[in-house]
Amino acid sequence: MKYFGGCDVGSTYTKAVILDENGKMVADTTIKSKINSEQSAIAAMDEVIAKVPELKSSKDLAYLIGTGYGRNKVPFADENISEISCHAMGVHVTDPSVKAIIDIGGQDVKGISVDTDGTVKNFAMNDKCSAGTGRFFEAMARSFELSLPEFSKLSLTAKNVIPITAQCTVFAESEVITLVGEGKPMDEIAAGIEMAVAKRCFVMAKKAGATDSITLTGGCAKNDGLKEAIEHVLKLKVVELKTDPQLMGALGAAEYARQKGLARK
Repeated sequence: MKYFGGCDVGSTYTKAVILDENGKMVADTTIKSKINSEQSAIAAMDEVIAKVPELKSSKDLAYLIGTGYGRNKVPFADENISEISCHAMGVHVTDPSVKAIIDIGGQDVKGISVDTDGTVKNFAMNDKCSAGTGRFFEAMARSFELSLPEFSKLSLTAKNVIPITAQCTVFAESEVITLVGEGKPMDEIAAGIEMAVAKRCFVMAKKAGATDSITLTGGCAKNDGLKEAIEHVLKLKVVELKTDPQLMGALGAAEYARQKGLARK
């Protein structure tokens, strides 16, 4: 049996996936990214390789593809492919019916349209400002003195929405701290934050060609409050993936590795 790997080195988390030659995911891992992208890749690959008894090191993989923010720093990688292409392929092999993606990463937001073969039909990216990204949500959770999982559910109990007007992460954090200090309901402030991010996703969704449904990838896809806000603002059904949405980049990279590796026979 041959094995194929994908390593997605993100700005906040590094993910790795190993597929067998039939396309079955046999191992995966997600770790906090280190300062050095190469160290992140090595740590993630060592961890995922250890889960497959037949493999001793990354060199034993038939093909390995790096993707993400640090894709050029993945040791032993046969090549690297953009995270946009890998997220599209990862979603395609998970649920071929999904044709539109919003990928909310640590530092940017992408809208991706998926073609029938899993390749990218069209995409748009907002990387000029971190508002609405993973780092933005980390800052917001910090303002509430909550963990990210706790914050992601906070807005679900809100009966009203307190709008957050600041577009910049720094000013938004200051605005939230002021509102909390004034004793405003925390769940309603959180609802305002989720709604503000959902509105920022609107243009991305349209450019991704979303018509009736969309899926979310990246760590922020686990934010229940954001999913609800996106459905409300975009009037689209958010399709929940059966595989961890944070793994989509690494999964897509591994699938590309499988296709390319088998083609080399």
